[in-house]
Amino acid sequence: MIVGALATIAIAAYFVLNAFQSNLVFFFTPSQVGAGEAPQNRAFRVGGMVKEGSVTRNNLTVSFVVTDTLKEVPVTYTGILPDLFREGKGVVAQGQLGDDGKFTASEVLAKHDENYMPPEAQHALDQAEIEKTSQSLK
Repeated sequence: MIVGALATIAIAAYFVLNAFQSNLVFFFTPSQVGAGEAPQNRAFRVGGMVKEGSVTRNNLTVSFVVTDTLKEVPVTYTGILPDLFREGKGVVAQGQLGDDGKFTASEVLAKHDENYMPPEAQHALDQAEIEKTSQSLK
């Protein structure tokens, strides 16, 4: 009876951990994506600033570039963008990176007021600025 209970607990733990792992979505900066650190054929989030002049629209399909001021990631999204989506503002996109290096987003999140940027995107920009500064000092 004890062995059966332990086996049941082990099976339940396996299913819980497996579900958790398959729903886990990591955040990457454009610099990390450019360095090949982002997973292929698996959903993740990329965040930074929407590059000025990069937004193009074709019906419901929107293409834009996310940058952390060091690297850029081209993003394509089909759907309705948040009202606060703008060039030069913070954004986090969730989706997958294709073999061609283009990111296909299934969801786009924009900042909710002028003083807020998603924490992950702000951290990415801060890190890129530090990197840029250290490179210019060399």
